[in-house]
Amino acid sequence: MPLQFVYSDQDFVTDPCRGMATKPAKFDTTIKTGWTDRMDRGLFRYNLGDLQTRILPGPLSYVAQLNVQRGTQRRKPQEILRIQQEFDAKQFNFNKINPEEIICEMIKDSEGGDESCRMVVLVNVSPLEFGHCLFVPDPSRCFPQILTTFIIQVGIESVLLSTDPGFRVGFNSLGAFASVNHLHMHGYYLDRELKIESAPVKPLVPGQGFYRLLDFPGGFMFYTESGSVEKISRAICKVTDRLVAGNIAHNLYMTRGCPPCDHIQNEGDRLSRKGVRIAVWPRLSSFGAKEESAFNVALCELAGHLPFKNKKDFEQATEKDVIEITQRYLLPDAEFQTLEEQLTGHLMDS
Repeated sequence: MPLQFVYSDQDFVTDPCRGMATKPAKFDTTIKTGWTDRMDRGLFRYNLGDLQTRILPGPLSYVAQLNVQRGTQRRKPQEILRIQQEFDAKQFNFNKINPEEIICEMIKDSEGGDESCRMVVLVNVSPLEFGHCLFVPDPSRCFPQILTTFIIQVGIESVLLSTDPGFRVGFNSLGAFASVNHLHMHGYYLDRELKIESAPVKPLVPGQGFYRLLDFPGGFMFYTESGSVEKISRAICKVTDRLVAGNIAHNLYMTRGCPPCDHIQNEGDRLSRKGVRIAVWPRLSSFGAKEESAFNVALCELAGHLPFKNKKDFEQATEKDVIEITQRYLLPDAEFQTLEEQLTGHLMDS
């Protein structure tokens, strides 16, 4: 019987502070202790160790890490042919894992909570950073890799449950480097500030928490604090449902961040981490595409965290190189602008 982690809205951390010694939340203790235990027991494909890290010069301050083993020793991705692809029980899925890989089951203690779906948290045996885990809604129900309001909400709540502003959660759709067609999100710790935490934004439908990222590779952003998680989760799902219906691949990234504005008012605002920023990048599909030699363009790369596959690219890549690679996978400006208008109208009408 897996460990049960029970939480409520009262467990949300209102304002974590980077670099300050704070008592770990129960959530962090559960994830970090469980993850380290599985690493010590040899359940991973490789020993992560301390990853060599450097900050690329430039305004976006990309965080580059050398993680050769993830590129060479991770499980071979499934063949993905379309964004809406039926679950195939013959392929690898999370019902086939070693049960020892399960860290816990997350259960929300709340009136009117979703009793019909449990969230299983398990280690990612090919980790990209410390604490890299997977959030899988009731694996036995065999959901395909298409976002639901439930998994989005639990993802946001997981970020809010952590006292560590470096805990991140993300999602790759099919066609956007998802390697398993079984609904899951990634969670991990990265003890480095990312520019996306404070990047300026343009309001689109602020009543639904919907903005466009400025000064960053083209994407949208939602923002929520603890009191509006359910509402914003539904709004995000409306957008991702529209992307799925339009056969548009996408990546999503959740991180602590400052409130949305078109420019930073002061240093206090820039450092605030009361809420969660959720970035959504619509992109060109990568079905059967040749992988980049330096890094794959997926959830963490678009957010500014770059796990490099080889030492040469890690040492020599510049911010300009990264932007050029990234732009090859994002929608052309005209397509993005049309999509922005459609999504804005869709959320305003709902």
